[in-house]
Amino acid sequence: MKRISFFTLLLFFLLQARTGFSWDKVTHSSLQQPQPDTGIAEDPKENELIEEVIKSKTPPQKEKVQYFSQVTRYGFKNLFAQYSYNPMLPYSSQVNPNAEAYMQDYLHAHSKSLLKMKGWGQPYFNLMDYILSQYGLPRELKYLAVIESNLSTQATSWVGAGGPWQFMPYTARDYGLIVNNVLDERRDYYKSTHAAARYLLTLYRQMHDWLLVIAAYNGGPGRVFSAIKKSGSRNFWALQYYLPEESRNHVKKFIATHYIMEGTGGITTAGSMNPNIDPIGGMNPYDNKPVLTDTELETSAIQTISGKYNSLVITKNLSMEISQFNRYNPLFDNMMASNGNYDLRLPTDKMELFLSKKYQILNECIQMLLGENSIPNQQTYYPSPSSSKGKKKKS
Repeated sequence: MKRISFFTLLLFFLLQARTGFSWDKVTHSSLQQPQPDTGIAEDPKENELIEEVIKSKTPPQKEKVQYFSQVTRYGFKNLFAQYSYNPMLPYSSQVNPNAEAYMQDYLHAHSKSLLKMKGWGQPYFNLMDYILSQYGLPRELKYLAVIESNLSTQATSWVGAGGPWQFMPYTARDYGLIVNNVLDERRDYYKSTHAAARYLLTLYRQMHDWLLVIAAYNGGPGRVFSAIKKSGSRNFWALQYYLPEESRNHVKKFIATHYIMEGTGGITTAGSMNPNIDPIGGMNPYDNKPVLTDTELETSAIQTISGKYNSLVITKNLSMEISQFNRYNPLFDNMMASNGNYDLRLPTDKMELFLSKKYQILNECIQMLLGENSIPNQQTYYPSPSSSKGKKKKS
């Protein structure tokens, strides 16, 4: 090795001081390029409140829900021009142009089944909207359950993810669900949606972009952070090809599903008949009053309900005769089917029981509707751990 003379070193340092010359610049200037800031400014309040929700495993209080709504409202900034979808404006004028080609392809392949789901899945969507709103989350996130499981409580992936939100067992337990050889709450729609809301809040705290959250939900946060680092961007459209293909397509399926569900109108019904008119007798169902005694009227209570409630499921859970229920609530199933709401009347003790089990009963009604099963003897069914053929076991 040749020795460097004192005068050479002195000349080098003098040159550096005079001109700003740096050996580091010589060796790395051709390798380093200016990168955009891919970090996120930490918000201590946001972190604290989300951590509180995760630990308590309960929805936040009202004032905190409003805070989360403000925090998460900008999460679709890379999908919609005004951060969220406005049903009053043309879909194509709002959505990112990068999404349009994929939406059209997906529409041709899946529109029929998804349009049918708009009808039969409405009870599920209503329940999800209610739960997501409790956490200040955008209602659009319900479509994640569509692409995860097709809204099936019995869905199980080859790697062991289960339920409508496709939780792995360890993640389910982290977010408050019981998963063991006897009970699997991933398949309880009400409880799993609450867990999914908490998990989505956790991912949003890391990503601050819902498209990236959906990618992370599929492939894990690590793969998304790697794509951010490699691309130098937090914009899904800029980093998408640094993601695994499955995660990239997961995001596009979500976008296309949202387009089909929100951007192409509702399910049309044949004919122009007034739904309040009985096609057989021509009478208005609203004119049908309960045939009750004065004592029964005085000892009953009324509660307006909405959703796909079924009279047989209600009476089973309340240990009530269907004939008695029909006296208190004439044309209940017909009115719920045509209008989606009803002023439910029950004896006071039965109403208290109904209110305490309201969402549990709705969950069972929805499972019955989606599974096209007869009324089950128990409220929730879970797959037997010893069976690989999808047999069901009562909990």
